[in-house]
Amino acid sequence: MAEQPVRVLACGDVEGRLNALFSRVQSIQKKTGPFDLLLCVGEFFGTSPEAEAEWQLYKTGAKKAPVHTYILGAASQEAVKCFPGADGCELADNITYLGRRGVFTGVSGLQIAYVSGREALQEPAPAHCFTSKDLSALVAPLTGSSKFRGVDVLLTSQWPRGVWQYGNAPEVNTKFCGSVSVADLADHLKPRYHFAALEGAHYERLPYRNHVILQENAQHVSRFIALAAVSNPTKKKYLYAFNIIPMKTMEASELVKQPQDVTENPYRRSTRDKTDKQKTSFTTQEEEPANQFFFDLSQKQGAGFRGRGRKRYSDGDGEGGRGGGRGGDGRPEGQNKQPRRHPQPTGPCWFCLASPQVEKHLVISIGTHCYLALAKGSLTPQHMLILPIGHYQSVVELSSEVLEEMEKYKSALKSFYKSRGERCVLFERNYRSQHLQLQVVPVPLDRCTTEDIKEAFMVQAQEQQMELMEIPEHTDLKQIAPPGTPYFYVELDSGEKLYYRIQKHFPLQFGREVLASEALLNTPTRADWRECKQSREEEEDGCKRLRDDFQPYDFAWED
Repeated sequence: MAEQPVRVLACGDVEGRLNALFSRVQSIQKKTGPFDLLLCVGEFFGTSPEAEAEWQLYKTGAKKAPVHTYILGAASQEAVKCFPGADGCELADNITYLGRRGVFTGVSGLQIAYVSGREALQEPAPAHCFTSKDLSALVAPLTGSSKFRGVDVLLTSQWPRGVWQYGNAPEVNTKFCGSVSVADLADHLKPRYHFAALEGAHYERLPYRNHVILQENAQHVSRFIALAAVSNPTKKKYLYAFNIIPMKTMEASELVKQPQDVTENPYRRSTRDKTDKQKTSFTTQEEEPANQFFFDLSQKQGAGFRGRGRKRYSDGDGEGGRGGGRGGDGRPEGQNKQPRRHPQPTGPCWFCLASPQVEKHLVISIGTHCYLALAKGSLTPQHMLILPIGHYQSVVELSSEVLEEMEKYKSALKSFYKSRGERCVLFERNYRSQHLQLQVVPVPLDRCTTEDIKEAFMVQAQEQQMELMEIPEHTDLKQIAPPGTPYFYVELDSGEKLYYRIQKHFPLQFGREVLASEALLNTPTRADWRECKQSREEEEDGCKRLRDDFQPYDFAWED
């Protein structure tokens, strides 16, 4: 006999509006049948005389909650007086305070982990705050078991910091929202459902996976849902209903099924990526200034290159090709301390922008972390490269700020090509190369469809005994290819991504050969860039035209 699901309601900040909440719950139950539990996150009690009067009706038994209701503790100093202490207890008939932190397991086997209040910013922690010791005491007994797969539900007052990474954006100020400790807790406990409140917003994040695709066995997905306050004036959602079969009674094959819209885990970032650590009020050595590199190309090009108020550097002098104004102590003007440099190569590199070897006359645009250049021996006159300014070997090694700017350049190029009646294909070969070059090639819309391009890559890969794999939607390349992995990667204008893990040998011109083939651009003589060389003058002329054409789409430009 199939297991019966537990029917659960979750609610955001009640703030003392008990009558409004329970009236709504009764209305729902009349329409859809009884629920087993009501879980309340955020602030349950209000501080107004009206809220206090409503609570007394339930506390004295004059009124009764229509469903078993479980609430979190105080999330503010004002609400502390409403709770008898840190330990859980029944506050009124059908209304139970869970406690500061712990695990509640129902008769059905449904396992609910919870943490009340806000993250403590000082010691000793106020009564409405939790500490790292609270979280350790919650996590250790659970994850210490070899049979631990996760919890069914996690309840926290605060949002987890960075939960929006790789997912849909919430309507809150993400700069100040959420707790890093709650994010770490969610990463460890792997809840199937995670509820939080306090931000006055409703946010249902796309489900995310708890395993690294192609490297770990499949695990269940997690869903994060933030709920608004009861009876909020803008009518944002504050109640969420769901059915859930307890994890412990489910078959593994059912539990690990992946929905189509699943994304990567937002809490697992690159080891280079330190941006989600809570910032202190001072600048650390890990943060690099916006004016670290900027080359004044207008000296040679006459193209009126401009940045966004950054200091300019000439392109030949100074340490390692860095130039620019320096104070009497050898530091850049206006800088009190020597700033951290972009990652540097161990030897000569043709693509590090600070390098004397780089052909700067091919540069189209320079941002803070990336730059855009005309491809040497280009497939088409508008074939460009997106490159990091510092020395990174592949996309999977990029820190978040570099990756973010690379995405901005991708978006700008897509808009640019679209205005010309073209779609773009991006590819990267992380094999026998020392500096990341993301190739961006436009293909006229009337030449072929996206499906034609995809098929051409798949067929020509098969002809060379290579199997291109389609990466699932919302999957991050970093999760498939750890740093150091040789690979070939294609991104189509539809968002579809193709990936090949390079084993021993790989044709270096494969990406160009496919795009130059008769089925696509039909320019087979341009498959090898060395056969398409131009004179320096021709390159400069082509680059100036392209720079002028791209300028309206260039976010790095400043009038």
